[in-house]
Amino acid sequence: MPRTKVVPIPVMGRHAINAYLLLGRRPVIVDAGTPGSGRRIYEQVAEQGVDPADIALIVLTHGHIDHFGSAAELHRLTGAPVAGHVKDLGPFRTGKVREPYLPTGPMGRLMNRNRNLHVRAEPVEPGVLITGETRLEDFGIAGRVMPTPGHTAGSISVLTDDGDLVAGDLIANSFMGLIPGRPANLPFHDDARQNLASLRAMLALDPTALHVGHGTALEPGRVRRWAEREHARLTRREAAGRLPCRAEGPS
Repeated sequence: MPRTKVVPIPVMGRHAINAYLLLGRRPVIVDAGTPGSGRRIYEQVAEQGVDPADIALIVLTHGHIDHFGSAAELHRLTGAPVAGHVKDLGPFRTGKVREPYLPTGPMGRLMNRNRNLHVRAEPVEPGVLITGETRLEDFGIAGRVMPTPGHTAGSISVLTDDGDLVAGDLIANSFMGLIPGRPANLPFHDDARQNLASLRAMLALDPTALHVGHGTALEPGRVRRWAEREHARLTRREAAGRLPCRAEGPS
């Protein structure tokens, strides 16, 4: 199977919100941006010389509005099935994210006031249900979907056999992509400790780069150093009883 190329598809700004196009034997889209961005993603796919009708799969990394917001539209435009984890079926099927958001710091508390984070997207029914590690050869990609819970219960990432990790919101660039190359927390995690454990598990697989939903690709060594500092910070917050965690409910 040919090497998989990872192409960022900007949805908002240059790097503020990204979807990704994976080019292997067949093309696959990872994430679907905010509501109303399906046509923009569709056109950028075509600009890469790919017939959008050839898209084999649309993978949703998790059930937040900036990642599944245009999934139903993209499904109609391309005819491709949608893949999502069973533990985020609630948001996908209702178009409404689980709330309240659990901020990880001041930026999260500020962003929580943004009404765009609380809108309802068009619901989408995943035709490919992810429950565990899932190979993607049937969809033309030499790689696998990996459950990476923590940001949400159903968060997933895509790891290609070449070592590229399309990591969704496991981690981001600082200030939601405004400071390229500097690892940072997302403004919200349902379970920050579990998210960090998922990130460290992916780093243990020695990825060559982390392609994230917010910002440019991150270098693994720098992310490892950040993860060590984050582990110490979360340990202190947990000891002080200041580490919120959403109890997992039904999907």
